Amino acid sequence: MTAVSITHPREPAIGRWWWVLLVTGALWIVLGLYVLQAHYGSAVAIGYLVGFWFLFAGVAEFVELAVVDGWKWLHGVLGVLFVIGGIAALLSPFQTFTIMAVLVGFFLVIKGTVDFVIALAVRHELDLWWMTLIAGLIEIGIGIWALGYPGRSAALLLLWVGIGAIIRGIAEIVMAFHVHKLPEAVAA
Repeated sequence: MTAVSITHPREPAIGRWWWVLLVTGALWIVLGLYVLQAHYGSAVAIGYLVGFWFLFAGVAEFVELAVVDGWKWLHGVLGVLFVIGGIAALLSPFQTFTIMAVLVGFFLVIKGTVDFVIALAVRHELDLWWMTLIAGLIEIGIGIWALGYPGRSAALLLLWVGIGAIIRGIAEIVMAFHVHKLPEAVAA
């Protein structure tokens, strides 16, 4: 007996859409390089990204509202707030960027403080607790440094978004080639 591979004509071939990941990966890399140029257009691009992200988050909250059994009111309120925030961000993208830049500094101070406290709490259980302690102190220091002058917060946000977009682009391109191999693996 020979092995016969049976495929159903209605079965979607996921590997057929590998090029979508390739294109979006390339677009993420282009966006990352554009943002790292650190000019007014970079700030506006981040403002628009935040606006679209808020709008998508609002739509997701409304979908959750229709699906979940409890806390419907919370999903409704969050959906409305996200949509309002998204519209505001799209109407004033540079202002959105400046607010996000300041929030990065606050985020680093808060995250650094949490990491510092966690490191102290687990110092008897983990041998490398001191690494989290040092990371927390560095985060606090960078956060305070960034909050000291708005230009530093803006530069930090541009760097963070630019490098993050490039990393995401590379990951999506690698994933595209993995997905491209799927039909051969499924058909065998």
